[in-house]
Amino acid sequence: MTNPQYEMTEEDIDAVLRYLQLTRPDQATPEMAISILERMQVRVHMLEHIDPDAIEAVLKELEQN
Repeated sequence: MTNPQYEMTEEDIDAVLRYLQLTRPDQATPEMAISILERMQVRVHMLEHIDPDAIEAVLKELEQN
């Protein structure tokens, strides 16, 4: 179940994009950042505390699709 109160912002996308640029520059696109945020809505309560392990798990899921 997703959080109905959450609305993705440019700041959220930029935060994930910066993480991708540092860890997986070949996958660092706004589209990938948005995909990660969409999947993390279920797992993350506050985007200020993005869990790198959760991002890695989502990236692995996306790679398999």
